[in-house]
Amino acid sequence: MSDLISGPAITEFFRDGFQHTAWRWETRRAYGVAAETEALLAFLRGEDVSDPGRPWLALIRQLTEQRKTVGRVRLVDDPPTDYQRFLLADVTDSVEAGEDIRYLQRSEAQRHGLPERDFWLFDSRTIGIFHFDGDRSLGMALSDDPAEVLKGCQIRDAALHFAIPAREFKAQVPSSV
Repeated sequence: MSDLISGPAITEFFRDGFQHTAWRWETRRAYGVAAETEALLAFLRGEDVSDPGRPWLALIRQLTEQRKTVGRVRLVDDPPTDYQRFLLADVTDSVEAGEDIRYLQRSEAQRHGLPERDFWLFDSRTIGIFHFDGDRSLGMALSDDPAEVLKGCQIRDAALHFAIPAREFKAQVPSSV
């Protein structure tokens, strides 16, 4: 397995590390992202956390202009965790920037045998498997091992089949989001 890339290196990889598609399988109940701490606390106080000027959204817009596609399926619990509600509260900005975000109930993913292992899949050729210490990402290891990539493609195909687009999912969640 290759060395882990993290933070800014992952963002840089998105700028030129793939040609056509990037897809994420996002399975954790929470992510310990330091840059999100204040926004998460504001959300929990009932404040609006929408920020269409976030750097990630600018990158998604740039990639979309280059005709690249970025998508993900997020596992969500029933009821959603505070962190999952936080992400859902701000999902519209990401969708409007061009990212295809969908949701899948954790229980349904388990019923279909989908593993809880976070990764990015790039051009169906490279997989970036995340490693964690608790809720904090240590980074992702890039691999072009055909067996690992194939597993990622199979997970992606099944997850996309069963997942619900973000706007439709958000309309189904109680208004406390």
